[in-house]
Amino acid sequence: MKTDQAVIEGKTALGIELGSTRIKAVLISSPGTGGEFSGDPIASGGFDWENKFKNGYWTYDLDDVWTGLRECFKNLSQDVKNRYGVNLTSSGAVGISAMMHGYLVFGKDGSQLTAFRTWRNTTTEKAAGLLTEEFNFNIPQRWSIAHLYQAMLNGEEHVKDIDFITSLAGYVHWKLTGKKAAGLNDASGLFPVDCGLKNYDPQMLKKFDKLASSYNFPWKINDILPAIYEAGDAAGTLTREGALLLSPDGSLQAGIPFCPPEGDAGTGMAATNSIAEHTGNISAGTSVFAMIVMEKELSKVYPQIDVIVTPAGKPVAMVHCNNCTSDIDAWIRLFMEAAEITRGNLQDAPEVKMSKADFYEALFLKSLEADSGCGGLLSYNYFSGEHLTGIEEGRPLLARLPGGNFSLANFMRAILFSALGTLKIGIEILEKEKVRIDSLLGHGGLFKTKEIGQRYMAAAFNAPVSVIESSSSNQGLSGEGGAWGIALLASYMLYSQNDKIKKITLEKFLSDKVFKNLTSVKINPDPKDVESFTIFMERYKAGLAVEKSAVENFKK
Repeated sequence: MKTDQAVIEGKTALGIELGSTRIKAVLISSPGTGGEFSGDPIASGGFDWENKFKNGYWTYDLDDVWTGLRECFKNLSQDVKNRYGVNLTSSGAVGISAMMHGYLVFGKDGSQLTAFRTWRNTTTEKAAGLLTEEFNFNIPQRWSIAHLYQAMLNGEEHVKDIDFITSLAGYVHWKLTGKKAAGLNDASGLFPVDCGLKNYDPQMLKKFDKLASSYNFPWKINDILPAIYEAGDAAGTLTREGALLLSPDGSLQAGIPFCPPEGDAGTGMAATNSIAEHTGNISAGTSVFAMIVMEKELSKVYPQIDVIVTPAGKPVAMVHCNNCTSDIDAWIRLFMEAAEITRGNLQDAPEVKMSKADFYEALFLKSLEADSGCGGLLSYNYFSGEHLTGIEEGRPLLARLPGGNFSLANFMRAILFSALGTLKIGIEILEKEKVRIDSLLGHGGLFKTKEIGQRYMAAAFNAPVSVIESSSSNQGLSGEGGAWGIALLASYMLYSQNDKIKKITLEKFLSDKVFKNLTSVKINPDPKDVESFTIFMERYKAGLAVEKSAVENFKK
């Protein structure tokens, strides 16, 4: 079927994701209705936005949510019109995704009771600690239940009036469909989920109600949480009122089925084919995080490890670090400035100009010539603090042994290894727990330079790391990954609801019908790289006292 005809007949799936800096929409072709499935993006739209710091909290105004969604959908519709000469009036299915966690609460009349508190807020330390102890399960500060309990501890007046607590994705889904729903991954950032039951953990629900009993609220926690839906479930349809929220001109048709709303972690798993046990994905940009799908829960609580679930209900260990590529970028800007000055001062210097990408590639490749121990160099990339290592503030730091080999190759390897140092400390916990890792897919800025970031990540994990080759057919990964991921989940819902085809798991759907058509490049860990990284990490962990001293003594 030609693309224009597919758009006219609604043989598409639409994914929308509300990220921290951009709202993104991706329309994909040939949704899961049987036969061949491509999942190729055919049009996209976007809208830039940003959070605000108001009254002590990082927040987004809900009016801005709808302004952004309307503009995003309008841009998507215009892209469809420009490319195919037809109007976008419907789709086979829709999925909503958004940044996870935070605090959104509403009263019985649907009114918002307090401003949206995003995942970025670190105001729930007391509540998170108490809940972690009570549940014997790690509750990070950004989780919704930590925000709720902190509001209770603070004696905030609005808490008694809560009728519904949800995520940003759940809120948008509710307004578009009338359904108070959450996908399994998104729900696991609201309240801990029991993977066997694929529902909120019943014992933890009881424990929370016991903690709340002295407040005499008119609600129980399970009553105000959204219902959980598994990947493949139908989770409502677009109402007429919802259609007008997205497209005020009335061109969008009501009745489009929706898949469960999901968190950005879940859509990232779908967009990287990291749903099956022993698979994982690594996002390495300004920050870095790794998510590994486990076959069973961890043996005990680790404050360094978040445990969430896949959209299909498998437990996932998540290691998140605040710092990754910012220090690398800062050093390379310095080198580029030095190169520019040198070229300007040499009268006979040839007019050779390197692009920024070429500069990165040349310096990254230079690191391959480094000594095994990085020549006695040590680097910390801490632009901000890291909870994993107990560092409260950022102090980027470079140290070296006087007798070391201070070469460009050793320097570049040291700062590249430093970008992965804190992550490795979290991964070592999973290694002790014997969490098996068979395959990892990397994405983000560190992997833009061919081979090097991928090679050193494989050394850090001592496991194969793959990246998807960039091409026009996989722009979902290289461009709007999360929106593409939720569009795939919407397609899987269509596939699962079709009585005429044989049902398959989400893992098989992604592997057999999406990723089999994408070309990936895999790098296995090189024993010499593993040895080099091991030597660096011994020095890195021993030197953390130096980094802590820099925070304590090096002030503005």
